[in-house]
Amino acid sequence: MSSAPTTRPADAALEEIRRRSGDPHRRILFTGATVVTMDPGLGVLDGADVLVEGNTIASVGTAPEAADAVPVDASGCVIAPGFVDTHRHAWQSQLRRIMPDVDDLAGYVGATLAGYAPAYDAEDMYIGTRLAALSAIDAGITCMLDFSHNSRSRAHSDAAVRALVDTGIRGVHASMGPHFGSWDRQWPDDLARLREEYTDDTSRMLTLRVAALATDEVAGPSLEYGPGLAGIARDLGIGVSVDAVFGAGSSRAVLDWADRDLLGPHVTLIHATGLTREAWRAIGATGTTVSLAPTSDAQIGLETAIPAVDEALAAGVRPGLGIDVEVALAGDMFTQMRALHTVQRMRAANAVYGTGREAVRIGVHDVLDFATLQGARTNGLGGVTGSITPGKRADLLVIGAEDLNNMPLNDPVGTVVLGSDSRNITAVLIDGVPRKWAGRVLDADTDGLRERVRESRDRILARAAR
Repeated sequence: MSSAPTTRPADAALEEIRRRSGDPHRRILFTGATVVTMDPGLGVLDGADVLVEGNTIASVGTAPEAADAVPVDASGCVIAPGFVDTHRHAWQSQLRRIMPDVDDLAGYVGATLAGYAPAYDAEDMYIGTRLAALSAIDAGITCMLDFSHNSRSRAHSDAAVRALVDTGIRGVHASMGPHFGSWDRQWPDDLARLREEYTDDTSRMLTLRVAALATDEVAGPSLEYGPGLAGIARDLGIGVSVDAVFGAGSSRAVLDWADRDLLGPHVTLIHATGLTREAWRAIGATGTTVSLAPTSDAQIGLETAIPAVDEALAAGVRPGLGIDVEVALAGDMFTQMRALHTVQRMRAANAVYGTGREAVRIGVHDVLDFATLQGARTNGLGGVTGSITPGKRADLLVIGAEDLNNMPLNDPVGTVVLGSDSRNITAVLIDGVPRKWAGRVLDADTDGLRERVRESRDRILARAAR
């Protein structure tokens, strides 16, 4: 009688991995897995090994002799790169689903940015960001860009950064001043301090970006992307993430940025719904990156309410994907991939209905590419993470492919995108360090966090009511 496939890495292996944690050459050997590398040159490998040395992927395929490695039987599993979230307002996570049926951008802005955001203190920033980061790890997101647009003081920013660092996620802190309410006006001058105190160009575990808005329509000119903020980013050697890019106003802004040489691969435009063809041509010609928020665009109804994947691909841009706001949306990458896959294919089929023309559809490999390799490139970390490539950092997922909802394994990419969810993610490694194992997020103190989250939420709601 054959034994059942192993779909849960053994606790004994974790103990040995942790015992050797101080050794920079500590090796972990995952064996017998189906490896979805997302590396164009490697593809999908059946019955393959992945050797991790320290924080790096040492080899993929058939591992060399590694007698000193901690063995992990990954038969019956898919190993994939960790997901990369290119846009999330992490500080809001105490208020998850507080407005699940918000009807438009004005409703979100009025309730959250004008109503709740001024009620946050630094401790609330820490708790919200930590909850978002731990939940991201649980759902297989190993790299998260936190668009932290409630930076009311140095203490608020420090708390948000510490929360990312304390969870062990590969964090990107995109800092911006708040839309409404009183604040210290320390931003953007404080960006230089944040870069000096917190970032490390060697480990790339915490990187910094300038966060900005596309136009001054919502919050005034101080938060609007332009030559001033572009100059700060250039002087600090960091990227820029621009939110609320949609419609005619943003289309004009994009053309103006192109004329002023303010676009390029270091700039990410978020949403990008309802842009003109001329704006898309400028985006494509400059190599500017794009972060799509599939559920946000469709559910909240941002401009056209259609995620701009076709427009991006037509301009030669392969986008990253982001979660956006958990006050109204799901917080996992599986939902984003499935929503985009479904909406684009529906739109493609509808466009040719009754014409006899063939629909141009994206596939599951496309959306997984957006959620991994392209997300890493969008966050400025394409050489660090996003694929299982020897030499990149070991940001990996082990997914139970023979679990009840996934068995039998037929198409591994389809299994990851359409079949799996957080319960199937049995292990998560970030920079070679186990952060989830045997289906459990490590070092999280969930009970203690739950109490702090509830207390924080109650404080925020009470202050906002006053």
